[in-house]
Amino acid sequence: MTRTRVAVYPGTFDPITNGHMDIIRRATKVADRLVIAIGEHHVKNPLFTVDERIAMVAEETRDLVGHAGVDIEVRRLDVLLMDFVRDVGATFVIRGLRAVSDFEYELQMANMNARLNPQVETVFLMASERNLFIASSLVREIARLGGDVSSMVSAAVAKQMAQQYAERDA
Repeated sequence: MTRTRVAVYPGTFDPITNGHMDIIRRATKVADRLVIAIGEHHVKNPLFTVDERIAMVAEETRDLVGHAGVDIEVRRLDVLLMDFVRDVGATFVIRGLRAVSDFEYELQMANMNARLNPQVETVFLMASERNLFIASSLVREIARLGGDVSSMVSAAVAKQMAQQYAERDA
């Protein structure tokens, strides 16, 4: 009997960047089913609502569904991550790392999650060299000030960001 490897990739994805997509593509190599969990995170002052981000991530990952035989699902994360992981039947959490500062925070989170559910592993995937500097918060700031974000997000996401800022400024 073959066991299905289910992973959860949580985040705010506000917006989904090329860095996120890089991690998602690489996660398809280690998971049979990948659940992308979109969280609210009020402190980050999101540009897009959770529903808008779910739709955006689903659209951005549409061509990856079935990639390497992997099922990809995008869902709202509105409970404790370890409860969500249990509910979707996952055995590991995917986290992307860009820098040492990411590692310190992620290590703390991984240890806390392991305490809450020792059956769940955290798998860290390093950002590829071309995506090391990309952070959603920086992308939002560049776009807000009218800068070019085309190398950091897809054309569709860049367009949605421009529309969002145009509506806010109107």
